[in-house]
Amino acid sequence: QWGVGRGGRWIRPLALWRSPPGQPSWARPALLAIAGLAGFTYLWGIDNVALEPFYGAAVRSMGSSWKDFFFGALDPAGTISLDKLPGAFWVQALFVRVLGFHVWVVALPQVVAGVLTILVLYRTVCRVLGPKAGIVASAIVAASPVSALLNRGNVSDPLLVLLTVLAADAALRATTSGRRTSLMLAAVWVGLAFQTKMVQAWLVLPALFGVYLFASPSSLRRRMADTSLALVVVVVISLSWMTVVTLVPAHDRPFVDGTTDDSVYAQVFVYNGWSRVGLPLAAGTAVHGTEAFVRAIAASHSQVGTFRIGASPQRLLVGPLGRDDAWLLPAALVSMVGVLWRRRSEPRTDPVRALTVLWGGWLVILGVFFSVGAFVNSYYTAALIPAVAVLCAGGWVAAAKVWPGTARLRSLLAVLVVGSGLYAVALLPAGAGLRSWLVPVIAAVAVVAGAAVLFGSALRSRWRVGRAPLVVAVVSLLVAPLVATVDVVYDDLGSFSTPYQSAIATAGTTTALQRFQADAAAVGRAYVRDVPAGGIVMAMDTSALASGFIMVTGREFLPIGGFSGRAPSPTLGTLQALVHSGRLHTFLLPVRPAGDDPRLRWIRAHCLSGVVYPYTGGVELGYFEC
Repeated sequence: QWGVGRGGRWIRPLALWRSPPGQPSWARPALLAIAGLAGFTYLWGIDNVALEPFYGAAVRSMGSSWKDFFFGALDPAGTISLDKLPGAFWVQALFVRVLGFHVWVVALPQVVAGVLTILVLYRTVCRVLGPKAGIVASAIVAASPVSALLNRGNVSDPLLVLLTVLAADAALRATTSGRRTSLMLAAVWVGLAFQTKMVQAWLVLPALFGVYLFASPSSLRRRMADTSLALVVVVVISLSWMTVVTLVPAHDRPFVDGTTDDSVYAQVFVYNGWSRVGLPLAAGTAVHGTEAFVRAIAASHSQVGTFRIGASPQRLLVGPLGRDDAWLLPAALVSMVGVLWRRRSEPRTDPVRALTVLWGGWLVILGVFFSVGAFVNSYYTAALIPAVAVLCAGGWVAAAKVWPGTARLRSLLAVLVVGSGLYAVALLPAGAGLRSWLVPVIAAVAVVAGAAVLFGSALRSRWRVGRAPLVVAVVSLLVAPLVATVDVVYDDLGSFSTPYQSAIATAGTTTALQRFQADAAAVGRAYVRDVPAGGIVMAMDTSALASGFIMVTGREFLPIGGFSGRAPSPTLGTLQALVHSGRLHTFLLPVRPAGDDPRLRWIRAHCLSGVVYPYTGGVELGYFEC
């Protein structure tokens, strides 16, 4: 016993593991075990995860200066911002502020967000479908390889997923109870999610508010008024930070990266908005294109990353993106259709149908967006997994309620189970170092599970197995993604990786970054040795080049042109003034290809050329002394 709690009751050590009233005794232990195993996979090798240097640099700068923290500055001097809103990086920077800058400190908030997502999703599902369905949904999220990859890095999406799942939980609670306050809470969560990933957070609004309009027990006038008020709350919270930054004079804050006019609204809605779906609207306010040497590097690493996969209806179903998220996608879609058909005669306020409409709308909207978008990084698709998990759990509950049902139902389920297993086999790439036993095991488990479901009626009457065939079916569906998750964790892959990717891709997404983190500190110390604290160590072309050195040293490596190299910060006049005043002496610029930016041409014409060395992808970098 630990001590006396509220009301004089004793708090026992195992109280945390005890299920709350109304739930079976196994529910909370099973949930905590799943969340614990998921956290273990996210934490594996956390001191060596491959941080994205661009975000890592900003977090280090934000963790050392409250001004940089508020504005989301990339460099310690606060000359230019991130090309994203800083919401998710505020959390990481606070961890750095308290615990110091270490790789594991930067990665830890994403681990916490991933585990919390599993717990919140269980609550959401359990409230409508019961604890068994909640456990199934939690297990699917924990077994998903894209979830593991997402939460093993420093990108903003883990917090986005957590906040939007919290919004879905609140919206569903508002729908079933008719409570306005719950709907307002959902609006607050979406507004905060906007601070982490901008417009993507708004994509779930039709599903969240649409289900409230359709299924809430309130009157139509009340539902419409509540939804209108919630939309106002979303907009106010979403645009609050942007509006404050806009009101701050330009000379008192970092230049807004990704833009030509220093507008955070252009950064969010053009650079990170319209251009993401390939629309050229307001193209003059956003930076488009990149420096020649960045394009050369990208061309030489054509197998690295997923952003080159063209938009298509099958983009999420095959190839690297399919191996990220598509293992249970067909099963989720079939479950959605089946549950909606079965509940078609229920009252408008039916909570099971409301849950299915919400998460089905979530899946369809995000699925279409990721299919038609101009480019998609692999970790984006982790936002689909909560919906896949809930819909599969809903289908499992619907089947369990009528089990063993008719021969037609069992045949449909058997085809779904076997088909999902064969689809998983088809997702596995040839020649990617697969274990020789993996394909036959996945196929065999699927066939056995399909047979158990097909002959479930006979098995039940002879051996009294109850719903065991449905449990076997769920386990068979989890085999392939679970093996993929173990594989990516064992290989120490990070957010930009995909399961079973090539060695070349792994070098570009993971091992090269890990090697840089391990080796660059010594190089960075050599650069900063003779530069006083607070001084500019050197200027580098693009934030992409400067960010790694900022991350490992915490010193000012002045980025020229932002992430793309085309942002007008710093201006040519600013560079000339820094050189003439003696505050800036050294530059690191690409010399092959050289680039045609006026600032780079001036440096090459007025400064002495020093050592030239190969960088990557046929690119050569050169030192210039002024």
